[in-house]
Amino acid sequence: MTEVTAAPTTSASLTPHQIWTRTRGLLFALLVLAAAGIALATVRSGDHHGRLDPRSADRYGSRAVAELLKERGISVHVVTTLAEATAQAGPETTLLVASPDLLTPHQQNKLHAATADSAGRTVLLEAGPDSVGTLVPGVRAESAGPVAARTPQCSLSAARNAGTAETGGFRYSSSGPGFVACFPSDGLPTLLLVERGTSDTVLLGSPDLLYNDRLGNQGNASLALQLLGSRPHLVWYLPSLADTSAAAENGGDSDAGAHNDRSFPDLIPRGWLWGTLQLALAAVLAAIWRARRLGPLVTERLPVAIRASESTEGRARLYRRANARDRAADALRSATRTRIAPLIGVSPRDAHSPTTLIPAMSARRNTTGTDLQALLFGPAPSDDAALVHLADQLDTLEREVRTS
Repeated sequence: MTEVTAAPTTSASLTPHQIWTRTRGLLFALLVLAAAGIALATVRSGDHHGRLDPRSADRYGSRAVAELLKERGISVHVVTTLAEATAQAGPETTLLVASPDLLTPHQQNKLHAATADSAGRTVLLEAGPDSVGTLVPGVRAESAGPVAARTPQCSLSAARNAGTAETGGFRYSSSGPGFVACFPSDGLPTLLLVERGTSDTVLLGSPDLLYNDRLGNQGNASLALQLLGSRPHLVWYLPSLADTSAAAENGGDSDAGAHNDRSFPDLIPRGWLWGTLQLALAAVLAAIWRARRLGPLVTERLPVAIRASESTEGRARLYRRANARDRAADALRSATRTRIAPLIGVSPRDAHSPTTLIPAMSARRNTTGTDLQALLFGPAPSDDAALVHLADQLDTLEREVRTS
């Protein structure tokens, strides 16, 4: 076949030096970022961060209320195991339990047994259906509701002195004496005081009023200080996955399997959902940024002269590696039509139109239009042999047109 002109586009592999030159700035920035992160982590290694942690100054920490209690002479002691929490329960102690739903049935039974006759106060934050039935028999938890400013509407002095406070979350229902219901939402209280003998238990449907960023709203601070400061000692229990009491001993809780019916998604913290969505959004934005940075393909002139035969062989190898016989056949037919069109009086604009090219070819050669249609505009070859045969036929056709 006749040699074709080299294509005006090319791609060249980057040398190691070019790769290093282009990426060294990014690598340096990543190194600086990693060093800054390590340094920051080292400096702040003594800080505490966590939801409802009285040592945390974060938005969702509770350091503010803990400091206010200490100023009033209340000692605040943080524990992370059930053994420490139950050991310190007593008449001079308020035991605050953050997220009691995280406790296993075995832990809930032990906690209830230790606090039932302790003559102290137990404050349960956001106790839901998974824990309230065991920790406070006779009380049921309803579905969670929004947190909003609500009035006490009860006789509890701590609630009446605080006035309007931001409560919500779980709502509670109970029957019988010994219950004081406050801050109702749709007829059910979001704060419930349960008095049993010398001990009492406070159920707070939402812990939001203890957060650092919400303590100063409405009467949140007053209510928190009165609920948690009724005894000289406050034990702040933050359940931990490292607590060995989470695994019940043999015979320690025969009903654990019956009560532990939470599914795997229920055990995943709510923050993981938003974290996953943020990572997905960041990945999409990064992909868009990279696509816009690379931009569309741009045609460039070859930096050096390349022989037409070398260009043809290189492109042929690419087609063969990709098994792209259809693209190879289209390239051969298109080149043939482009070269023979001016020889038979067809303009370059109509060279690829079968309705114009085929009649002109039939008039020039004594052959049927069907053969020319299949040869110049037919389907892709089924195998490599058919592709070679097509190339030979096109070469023969072009030679005949040139010599006729």
